[in-house]
Amino acid sequence: MPFDHYTYRVTWSAEDEEYVGLCAEFPSLLWLAEDQVEALKGVRKLVADVVQDMRASGEKIPEAFADQKFSGKFQVRIPPEQHRALALEAAEQHVSLNRLVSSRLKVA
Repeated sequence: MPFDHYTYRVTWSAEDEEYVGLCAEFPSLLWLAEDQVEALKGVRKLVADVVQDMRASGEKIPEAFADQKFSGKFQVRIPPEQHRALALEAAEQHVSLNRLVSSRLKVA
């Protein structure tokens, strides 16, 4: 499994006054650098090194989110009052509860 498939992100840290390279599949790892490109290069190298160490020691390596299959279903527990309010709102809008909640979760 190539480490290139992992989900990388670079963000600014006001606290550190540097860019932070992150990897979603390895939330405990980060790399600080003065510019975005170096932060990304650094965290990618760090992840590659960690994956190599994990492989050598026989540890389970996290699967990249990009390579995972998602069903499109997940279960959420909410208070009964909120469930009732959402069901009522869905009925008033003539849509299913699923459609109402899905539209609220839509990523911009």
